Amino acid sequence: MIKSLDVIQGTLDLIILKALALESGHGWGISDRIRTMSNDVFKVGQGSLYPALQRILVKGWAKAEWGISETGRRVRFYRLTAAGKKQLTRETEQWNTIAVAIAAALASA
Repeated sequence: MIKSLDVIQGTLDLIILKALALESGHGWGISDRIRTMSNDVFKVGQGSLYPALQRILVKGWAKAEWGISETGRRVRFYRLTAAGKKQLTRETEQWNTIAVAIAAALASA
């Protein structure tokens, strides 16, 4: 069994954008979705998640509004914007190029 890992530096925004593309949600829900999407491998703590969400908001890739969670708490709900969808496409293409290059380098004799 693979142990839980922190998200690779530089990929957190990409993973958050993907999580938001699947479903809008509040911070805890986004963190839980990332854990689920990665088959319990990636964990994203509050100390990483909320600064990344703020960065994504400032860049216009997501919007947030206050609402009430399933547990009755007041929370911010985040949703992807059109600019966020375009950024997700760009970052996904870059990640795929990098992944292929790393695989090729590791396969070298």
